[in-house]
Amino acid sequence: MHISVLLEECLKYLNLQENDIVVDCTLGYAGHSSNILKRIKKGFLFAFDQDKEAIEKSFEKLKNISNNFEIINSNFVNIKSELNKRNIKEVSSILYDLGVSSPQLDEEERGFSFHNDAKLDMRMNQNQKLSAYEVINEYDYEKLVQIFYKYGEEKYSASIAKNIVKTRKIKKIETTLELVEIIKSSVPEKYKREKHPARKIFQAIRIEVNDELNVFEKSLRDSLDLIKIGGRICVITFHSLEDRICKQIFNEVSKVDKTLDKLPIIPDELKPKFKVIASIVPTNEEIENNKRSRSARLRVIERVR
Repeated sequence: MHISVLLEECLKYLNLQENDIVVDCTLGYAGHSSNILKRIKKGFLFAFDQDKEAIEKSFEKLKNISNNFEIINSNFVNIKSELNKRNIKEVSSILYDLGVSSPQLDEEERGFSFHNDAKLDMRMNQNQKLSAYEVINEYDYEKLVQIFYKYGEEKYSASIAKNIVKTRKIKKIETTLELVEIIKSSVPEKYKREKHPARKIFQAIRIEVNDELNVFEKSLRDSLDLIKIGGRICVITFHSLEDRICKQIFNEVSKVDKTLDKLPIIPDELKPKFKVIASIVPTNEEIENNKRSRSARLRVIERVR
């Protein structure tokens, strides 16, 4: 079962009014969206998702609340162009929940989980060509090391990549558990006891397959253009790479240009257009009830001019 992370905090910081136009960039199974829709009785919700199954289930859930919504079957990297098609130039609130939804993790055949045996896949968009299978069987040694280190921050990237290349010379690596065994055989015993050795590698492959970091950065910058004065963007991240991108962009747009620091009075048109409102982590109680929330962080920014 999917439990939405930091739900109450999101609803509080989105500062929803009943006639708001809201965008949920990561619909998933409508945990956040259904609660947003209840609060914007005269407003409208646009929700993005690429996953056909999530869209079908969420449509039924949202339809029982209100008809004031549209699900856009597209990657949130297209937020600006998709809203422009609908003649929407500005919105009141935007939400990103960058975690993989529990049903995706729990569906063995999707290949996101290192606990279940499945074909190597990990595609959020099931129509795209690149999957985990191509990454593991076709990327050269140097490229594997690079993505394991860059996206997984894995210190044993080189030995894991070396063993992948060695294994696939004999036969293609087809399944998640085949890959897990290779990872386990590539790291010291002590490391295996500390935490599951496949966690970081699976994260790195998933980011590569779905181009998650570039997609997020472009989308977040477009969201800043779309948000109206007084409107807010809430972003929930689950690992340091996404959080770093979010923090850097929020800092960049909410601080006065260093060259203007010395001016006695800064003209209004040169003041930052945004103000950072909050940076929040889950309570101990939430982590206790939902283990998947343990690495989450919510950052909130508001357009002030």
